[in-house]
Amino acid sequence: MINRALDIQKLIEKGKVLMIYGPRQVGKTTSVNQFLSETELKYRYDTGDNFEIANNLSQCTYASTDEHVGNYELIVIDEAQKIENIGNALKLMVDRYPNKFYIVTGSSSFDLANKTDESLTGRKKVYTLYPVSQYEIAKDISISELKSKLQNYLIYGSYPEVLSKRILSEKEFVVKMITNSYLIKDILEFNRIKNSNTIYKLLKLLAFQIGSEVSTSELASNLSVDTKTVIYYLDLLEKSFVIMPLYGFSKNLRSEINKMNKFYFYDLGIRNALISNFNKIDDRNDIGQLWENFLLLERIKRNEYKQFSTNYYFWRTYEQQEIDLIEENSGKLFGYEFKWKLQNSVAPKQWAETYKNASYLEINQDNYLKFIT
Repeated sequence: MINRALDIQKLIEKGKVLMIYGPRQVGKTTSVNQFLSETELKYRYDTGDNFEIANNLSQCTYASTDEHVGNYELIVIDEAQKIENIGNALKLMVDRYPNKFYIVTGSSSFDLANKTDESLTGRKKVYTLYPVSQYEIAKDISISELKSKLQNYLIYGSYPEVLSKRILSEKEFVVKMITNSYLIKDILEFNRIKNSNTIYKLLKLLAFQIGSEVSTSELASNLSVDTKTVIYYLDLLEKSFVIMPLYGFSKNLRSEINKMNKFYFYDLGIRNALISNFNKIDDRNDIGQLWENFLLLERIKRNEYKQFSTNYYFWRTYEQQEIDLIEENSGKLFGYEFKWKLQNSVAPKQWAETYKNASYLEINQDNYLKFIT
C-alpha cells in the first residue's frame, strides 16, 4: 500500500461534495475504500456501473433522493460520471441534506462531461489524484533507495500497479495495458471519437516533441486534419490528464516567444508505451526529454499536494536563449533549468538583465530530490 497525499478525512465537509477525479488506475477507488474501512460514519457506497442506482438517481426527484440518502451520514458514489444528471442529483442531495457528507469519484471524463460545473457551484471541493509522485514515495523509503529507482520511474512511470511490479517485463506489460485498455480507450469511447488513429498519431508526435514548442498548424498538416480538430484533441487530452500544456512567459521583451506551447505527459510510462521504447537510459537518445518531463510534472504534483499555488511557464527568445521552467508566485519569478548531468549553468543574459529580481537554479541529479519532494 502506497501512502497517498490524499487525506479524505481532512477534506470532507458537511454540505459539500468532495469530488476526487483523475485518470483511471491512479488509485481513486482504493483511497476511498481505505478511508471507508477506517471511518466511523454510517455510509452508503454505490457505483455508477450499477444500472438500477444510476437510473434512480438520474430521475432527480425528491422521492429518489430521499430513498437514496436515507439515514446514512455519508454518501459515496464511485464512477459518478456514468450517471445521467449526476450534477443535479448531487445538488438536490446537498440542498435537502446539508448536514451529511458526500464523496464522488470519476475518471477524467467526469470533468469532460461538464455534468457538475454549474449545478454544484459553491457546493463542491475538487481534488485531483495523479500517478504516484516522488513526494509521496519519499515518505516511505530512504533517499538512497529513491535515487536507485530513478531509471525505473523515467522509463515505466509511476502508476500504482506499475510500482507494485518488481520484474521489468511485468512493469512494461502493465504500462501497455493501462495505455491501451484504460486510458486512451476510455477517452475515445466516452467522447465518441471515431478516428482513433488520428489521436494515436497525435500523441506519438507529441511524445517526440517534449521540450519543444508545438505548432498546431504543423500537427494538423502531419495528421491531414484541420487545425480546429487538433486543438479539440489537445484540449481533450489535457482534460483527460494525458498531457499538460506549458505556456510561454512574456512580459517585457518583443523577442520572447509566447504564441506556441510545449506539451508534457502526466506519466512517462504512458509516453514510452506510445512510442514503444522501454530501453534503458544508457541506450536512449531522449534522456534530456525524459528528465525535463519528469522534473516538471513531479514539481507540479508536489506543489499541488502541498497546496502551494503558482503559475508555470517556459521562457525562450528568438535568439535561442531559454529556461525550461518559470514559476510565478507572490509577485516573484523563479527560473529553473533542467540538466541530466551537472553543468553549472548560469541564467541567460537577457533573462538576468530583464528580470533583475528573478532567481535562477539548475536542477540536476545532485539536487533534484529537494526540488520535487
